[in-house]
Amino acid sequence: MDFDKEMSSTIVESKDAVTGHIISTTIGGENGEPKQTISYMAERVVGSGSFGIVFQAKCLETGETFAIKKVLQDRRYKNRELQLMRLMDHPNVVSLKHCFFSTTSKDELFLNLVMEYVPETMYRVLKHYCNMNQRMPLIYVKLYTYQIFRGLAYIHTVPGVCHRDVKPHNILVDPLAHQVKLCDFGSAKVLVKGEANISYICSRYYRAPELIFGATEYSTSIDIWSAGCVLAELLLGQPLFPGESAVDQLVEIIKVLGTPTREEIRCMNPNYTDFRFPQIKAHPWHKVFHKRMPPEAIDLASRVLQYSPGLRSTALEACAHPFFDELREPNARLPNGRPLPRLFDFKQELSGASPELIKRLIPEHVRRQTGLALPHQAGTNINSRP
Repeated sequence: MDFDKEMSSTIVESKDAVTGHIISTTIGGENGEPKQTISYMAERVVGSGSFGIVFQAKCLETGETFAIKKVLQDRRYKNRELQLMRLMDHPNVVSLKHCFFSTTSKDELFLNLVMEYVPETMYRVLKHYCNMNQRMPLIYVKLYTYQIFRGLAYIHTVPGVCHRDVKPHNILVDPLAHQVKLCDFGSAKVLVKGEANISYICSRYYRAPELIFGATEYSTSIDIWSAGCVLAELLLGQPLFPGESAVDQLVEIIKVLGTPTREEIRCMNPNYTDFRFPQIKAHPWHKVFHKRMPPEAIDLASRVLQYSPGLRSTALEACAHPFFDELREPNARLPNGRPLPRLFDFKQELSGASPELIKRLIPEHVRRQTGLALPHQAGTNINSRP
């Protein structure tokens, strides 16, 4: 078996039922550390899919609540999601605490990823507003979308990971602190230039057009498109491109962006030659949204929802957009008067950014508080912050 030697946990026999079951595992025992037994009581299933299930569990030793993702493990391979989660450490990315294997009575092997527990998903928050026939307050749209782009800026540049399934179900929301975290890295991958990838990826409403055109050499800008779809959904209260099938998905996009030009199709997939589309004019962005929509919101949507992947804003550029200026105000607060979550403690993701971009990303009042001097040339490491 080609599993990591460092995974110092015992394989635990577990009953096939989940809820109410106690799972015990041993951690430690390396380099003279004492071995410790940790037991988790499975409380309820919070998500399920083709991958397996996610359940809420309480650690009996500490009383802490965790989310445990249980996936069937092929004994011949390493689990890519585990490998990627070990690389990541960011406030806007769900964190992996621990992992262990378990087997069932049928001798199936499961990998259990123990992650921090965040009580809500963006999908459920959206549903809540929809059920009340209300739009999400703009301050939350700004706060949530900013953190999505900030999480993407980190995963795209530091571990170099493309999420490939950004959608409201895969964005966690802490309803008290209003902190947002990307989760579910089951489809994620480090994209290597020149290496083909599957195009049948990402949930349909959030799927970038180059994927619908069958592109196999795409970039992290597919996540930017998905994040743009989420932004539009938070502003509209419903999905922007609700296609019934892959072809219908393209029709929905064309209704808003107009028919792509030959050049745009070439940018999405140079191998796509079957060019037969009805010629439809673009629908003006300001007509897509309601009359009172701030122009900055419309401008940001138009910059990330573009056919040509290379023309979409990067995640860092999106974070610096004027739509988020309210968050950078010195006295910015949540509607209940509490402080905003930490939004400006960038680290390695700024290493390739221009001084102008860095200046826009880190407000002056934050620079003064942290004693951060702006780098004079691009690429300066600015890890001098707490």
